[in-house]
Amino acid sequence: MFNDNHKIAGVAYPQGFKAAGVRAGIKKNGNLDVAVIYTEKEAAVAGVFTKNLVAAAPVLVSKKIVATGSAHAVVANAGCANACTGEQGLRDAEKMAQIAAQELNCKADDVIVASTGVIGPNLPMDKMEAGIKNAVQKLSREGSVNAGNAIITTDTYSKACATEVEIGGVEVRFGAIAKGSGMIRPDMATMLCFITTDADIDQKLLQTALSDATEVSFNCMSVDGDMSTNDTVVVLANGAAGNKKIVTKDDDYEKFFATLKNICIELAKRIAADGEGATKFLTINVMGAQTFADAKRVGMSVANSPLVKTAFFGQDPNPGRTICAVGYSGVQVAPEKISIQFGGLTVYKAGLVTKFDEEAMRKILAAHDIVVDIDLGLGDAQATIYTCDLSFQYVKINADYTT
Repeated sequence: MFNDNHKIAGVAYPQGFKAAGVRAGIKKNGNLDVAVIYTEKEAAVAGVFTKNLVAAAPVLVSKKIVATGSAHAVVANAGCANACTGEQGLRDAEKMAQIAAQELNCKADDVIVASTGVIGPNLPMDKMEAGIKNAVQKLSREGSVNAGNAIITTDTYSKACATEVEIGGVEVRFGAIAKGSGMIRPDMATMLCFITTDADIDQKLLQTALSDATEVSFNCMSVDGDMSTNDTVVVLANGAAGNKKIVTKDDDYEKFFATLKNICIELAKRIAADGEGATKFLTINVMGAQTFADAKRVGMSVANSPLVKTAFFGQDPNPGRTICAVGYSGVQVAPEKISIQFGGLTVYKAGLVTKFDEEAMRKILAAHDIVVDIDLGLGDAQATIYTCDLSFQYVKINADYTT
């Protein structure tokens, strides 16, 4: 479904979009660190942001821009989060938009801004200005790879994908780049995600689609249970495909939403699998709940448990940790109705940890991808959570993060 290997896969895949990523000297390692995404044709814009009350300056600025309903560009940097930087931080975030707007010949309130990196330091605006100007000069249909690499921090690779769907007899394209590896928990993560599409869609419906897609994707993943100050997911829809504008929740909307949701889920999986120091990718399916909210809460309780995560890292067959996390989730469960499977092997049923084939269990726990199925036996609602293990390397990465 996803055109990962397409030479312009990512945000430059839809018609009318260009991207670039450059080195501005903001990252200590000298890697790419400033990205620009641009559409000359005005785009409807939607966004979702961190729920952390200590929100970074670019989040506060970009929320106002999303509220206008349209945008032409995204400017993002890695290496400095511009968070907890007070009035100076707000001025710097606004300046990022102003510099880009001047270079792109658009208005400052047409430019989304985003930052990721260390919390506390001020943005080096001399480097930022030079980087933005350089990136604008390098905008191209082939620029998505560099743009994706310019927003990563501790990620081992940039997450990008692109796809297309027929809507009203017209091919509509979608593209995306995302970053995220640590400080990952529900209500998003230390993640940035920029999605582009050439679909023509009403802005309010676009916001509804993004919010609903986020709830079952980025809000259903966890690496370490921490919530960032900078989480930003933005989608731009410039209408260049020429489809009949989507203005109601009809079949065209459902096709659009399904495609957007699949992109968000795919990126959420990749972010969880690329968690800092991760050696395992865990998919936790919670079934038999009374509501989606209950299923999600149980799944996140398991996903965020350090004891569960370290058990999977050590390949320790210890299902007691999982059922324990189910029990303290805050959801009213009935232990005698719950069943749990690791990789299809039953490890808990009817209130008891079961006897299982130890050789089969060793093979399951040795794999990189492990599926945990939890049936609460109470209803028909379900949720899927994406997470990873917790390794020695995670501790090392975060112990040395600023040094």
